[in-house]
Amino acid sequence: MNFKDILDTLPSAEHLTGLNVKQNNVIIHNIPAVAGKLGSLRLYNALAEKFNGKLDRTSAQQGIEWFAEHVEDAKRNPGKHPNIDLLFKVIDEDLILELEVLKNN
Repeated sequence: MNFKDILDTLPSAEHLTGLNVKQNNVIIHNIPAVAGKLGSLRLYNALAEKFNGKLDRTSAQQGIEWFAEHVEDAKRNPGKHPNIDLLFKVIDEDLILELEVLKNN
């Protein structure tokens, strides 16, 4: 399956204003609910739901699988896909981070 097909199987993120990734209670990464980031927001929201808000080696690997065809481009072009780069970093450094979903009021 490609990224778009996978997104269609994930929960909606229309109720979100964004998502923070935290390390030791400090925000280290943010995915806003803006055009061009909505697919990543939806994917990370699904990771937060599936893995109880934890981003670790296991959940990062799931995220990489869901990003599908974009992963190879991210490997060839570091910095072009920061939301995929973060997943690589979590795996490479064996990090355990927190996913904080930001909901509309």
